[in-house]
Amino acid sequence: MNENVYNAVKSGRADNNIRFADFTNLITDLKFDFKRQNGSHAIYFHEGIKEYMNIQPDGNKAKEYQVKQLRNIIKEYNL
Repeated sequence: MNENVYNAVKSGRADNNIRFADFTNLITDLKFDFKRQNGSHAIYFHEGIKEYMNIQPDGNKAKEYQVKQLRNIIKEYNL
């Protein structure tokens, strides 16, 4: 796991400046499973977590609200 990306997401210090590739890697490192893709939208689920991640890039960056969503999941489920 890329600790720099994890810490940036968890701290909220760079929500609008996370590379999409790094964000996707972090999601899979946190044990989310890729389920399907519809166009640019990729859906990830995690066993034991009600929420799912529906992500798509904003250029080469992750969307700010999706980074916030992942941060909330990390905090709520102690990932």
